[in-house]
Amino acid sequence: MAQPFTLTLSCPERAGIVHAVTSFLVGRGCDIVEHQQFDDDVRGSLFLRTSFSCPEHTVTVEDLTREFAAVAGEFQMEFRISDDRPERVLVMVSKFGHCLNDLLFRWRAGSLGADIAVVVSNHEDLRPMVEAAGLPFVHVPVTAETKPEAEQRLLELVDEYQADLVVLARYMQVLSNDLCVKLQGRAINIHHSFLPGFKGAKPYHQAYDRGVKYVGATAHYVTADLDEGPIIEQEVLRVDHSYSPRSLVTAGRDAEALALSRAVRWHCEHRVLLNGNSTVVFR
Repeated sequence: MAQPFTLTLSCPERAGIVHAVTSFLVGRGCDIVEHQQFDDDVRGSLFLRTSFSCPEHTVTVEDLTREFAAVAGEFQMEFRISDDRPERVLVMVSKFGHCLNDLLFRWRAGSLGADIAVVVSNHEDLRPMVEAAGLPFVHVPVTAETKPEAEQRLLELVDEYQADLVVLARYMQVLSNDLCVKLQGRAINIHHSFLPGFKGAKPYHQAYDRGVKYVGATAHYVTADLDEGPIIEQEVLRVDHSYSPRSLVTAGRDAEALALSRAVRWHCEHRVLLNGNSTVVFR
């Protein structure tokens, strides 16, 4: 049975890149299943995602990575080859359960593109929801005094559950700069798109007072710059004067759940490549 793999790469734009990739795969008897590329003429970079299958079921990611290194070196590529093993996700939550509930539904339906391994929270409120789904729930309380210990515990849980991705599903704690650096490229956050226009408490009430016409949400990678990491996905819903603060909250939570689930799925399907402070997303 053929073994599926995905190659993602970025490199300076020049002639011969696609030919080199396809020649490498064809030379090993691999069948290209899906191919997407983006030539960023502004930055002079090329981004590529190729799904392929190998006839030899004994070939490994390590084998292909080692063999492809010569091609990558010639074109100054940053690349990754992945197999079809589902990414393992550690979800972090506080008290709001709408994003978590959506992720759990998609996980159980098989449409998330990942396996949820564990849910971590600084509160006990969502334990029943998590345990009803048959998942482990770990309570890690956080105070200003215990934050370093709590973040160290989180890193231990990432290792213990072999998590490939950390998802902040409305986790209402600011991560330290040190933790953001350690999780760089493998942590996704969700926030309402009113930021930075409506900061602080009750952003939807602030939006109501200003008569907004759109509500939305942004899913992005976590960086030390609060809520300013590379954007993966945004969802926008049109509203009007008839929306109360409560209905704005409801619409906003729908947008948050949609944007976050898409970002998680695209990341876990290796469809997101970093491009400076932005991203290239092959849908």
